[in-house]
Amino acid sequence: MASPDKQQKRARRAKAKAKQNRVGKAKTHAVHPLLANPLVNEPFDDVDIDLSTFDFKDIEENGFDPAEFDDLFQAMRVGESISLLAMCLVFLQYPVLELVVAEEEHESAIDFMMGLLITYRGIFHDEDEDTAVSWVSSDAFQTAYNEASMILQKKYARGA
Repeated sequence: MASPDKQQKRARRAKAKAKQNRVGKAKTHAVHPLLANPLVNEPFDDVDIDLSTFDFKDIEENGFDPAEFDDLFQAMRVGESISLLAMCLVFLQYPVLELVVAEEEHESAIDFMMGLLITYRGIFHDEDEDTAVSWVSSDAFQTAYNEASMILQKKYARGA
């Protein structure tokens, strides 16, 4: 588990980023029309996520409990009902995922992301791991994921 100082720093960064993301939201729809939808744009603003207690090393060593990520999976399901691109936008805005990508090794972050996506597909689409991996590897998913990443880069570059 991270030291109390590191946990406090993470919590401060998360709060600052959440505040920054709330400021100027009206402009985000100019980046992409999907961002006009509050279920897609900052879908976790009202979810209480304590990043200071998140222990990535424990997840690496022991795996994760899907129940702890129910808020993510439910938001992804709503996004997927809109479009695959909307689901990818929701996924990439999850604060825990943002923290992992920012602070962990690239390979570990990718493994974590794959684990989340595979678990999501298993829960909501009753897919086994191989089928879920094929879906993640599909051109349709890769295109939507890359487009979502670009949309969010533009959004954050505008400071919205």
